[in-house]
Amino acid sequence: MAFVSLPSASAPLRIEFAWVGSTSADSPAMVFLHEGLGSVAMWRDFPARLCEAIGARGLVYSRPGYGQSTPRSANEKWMPDFMHRQAREVLPALLRELGIARPWLFGHSDGGSIALLCAAAFPDALQGAVVLAPHILVEDVSVSSIAKAREAYLQTDLKQRLARYHDDPDSAFWGWNDIWLAPAFRRWSIEEEIRAIRCPMLAIQGIDDEYGTLEQVRGIARRVPQTQLLELPDCGHSPHRDQPDAVIEAVRRFVRPS
Repeated sequence: MAFVSLPSASAPLRIEFAWVGSTSADSPAMVFLHEGLGSVAMWRDFPARLCEAIGARGLVYSRPGYGQSTPRSANEKWMPDFMHRQAREVLPALLRELGIARPWLFGHSDGGSIALLCAAAFPDALQGAVVLAPHILVEDVSVSSIAKAREAYLQTDLKQRLARYHDDPDSAFWGWNDIWLAPAFRRWSIEEEIRAIRCPMLAIQGIDDEYGTLEQVRGIARRVPQTQLLELPDCGHSPHRDQPDAVIEAVRRFVRPS
């Protein structure tokens, strides 16, 4: 595990990161963007497995508020543009600091939305993007499942389980949960913004996703015509956990079609 410091408006941000896969600087770079409760550790061995399969070097990092990165302050509330800020400010700053040019992005859930926003904001800066269970709008099923997560955090051992992966589980959980359940966030949508994406796109979603309908990935395909779709049966919100071999093979064909 390693750390890098990024400038911010208040105080520098400590970002936890790790390299996996190929050690060759000539290998393509794949940057992994985690879900709303994710971190470096929560990816487990999937990034390494994927990078080994495609011959890439992988960068796995925890966003501010997660893992061992700088936690939220007790009074800090995320705004509806929190994913835009990650895509346009934090991620580009991290790539510059680590000397990564034109990477592939691999994003899950909120990380998938961040990947889409980055691809739209910087159309020529990426090789391509893979998004798993991304969000392009807020659906009732998303809000319902996130409300259930709140009850689980308050009434079960979910906080203790998250503490295995986050130095400050309250920072990770409430940052994500509060904004997703905020009334102002119900209007959040990136449906029109993603039309600017020009890089190759692979969008994957489980048919049994409990956090979103298939309209999320199908909506991407309608607006970004170069998108390849993969809808996986017997698969929930985390295709890389439920169907890892299928995801790895799909990404291998996408990144190395020959």
